[in-house]
Amino acid sequence: MSPLPRPLPLPRIAPFPSAEPPYDDDRPARDVPAAPPYIQGALALAFEPEPSEPQVQRPLIWGPPGAVPDERRLRALAQAVAEILSGRRPPSSVSCHMTNRAHAELVRSGKIINSAHPLRAGRLHVSQPEDGVVEMCVLVHGDDRSRVLALRLERRGVQWLCTDFETTPDRTPRRP
Repeated sequence: MSPLPRPLPLPRIAPFPSAEPPYDDDRPARDVPAAPPYIQGALALAFEPEPSEPQVQRPLIWGPPGAVPDERRLRALAQAVAEILSGRRPPSSVSCHMTNRAHAELVRSGKIINSAHPLRAGRLHVSQPEDGVVEMCVLVHGDDRSRVLALRLERRGVQWLCTDFETTPDRTPRRP
């Protein structure tokens, strides 16, 4: 004779919020500010007019004078440069963090990284070859291939500016 099967546990009944709309007396008081409307899948537009004078982008000052920039900001700068080199971001977005020569070279280089997916900056390797100079390289992950991006920053007064960058461009296979 086979043993009796164990009884299956019954489904657990859990409380569920009501699907009914709130009654008038359930609504919050008028002195409480209402939450902003939830927008999904639509373009949210601001109906305020543009400011009459353009906003000035201020260069980023990293810490007290002489302090090396922190790793989070260096990674953000490397991520931005990688996105520019892949054509996903305009070069003007980092113009206040670069010297004129480096920014002109960035604009001139154009799209040299081909990637169907967004790039992601990986782990940083930072060195300080001399006082007021920071050199870093970061592994940038894309589709099936990762690339190395190298940046050199120099301290100009109290701000750090990128003076040079280097990466390997994509090579398209040549057909015979």
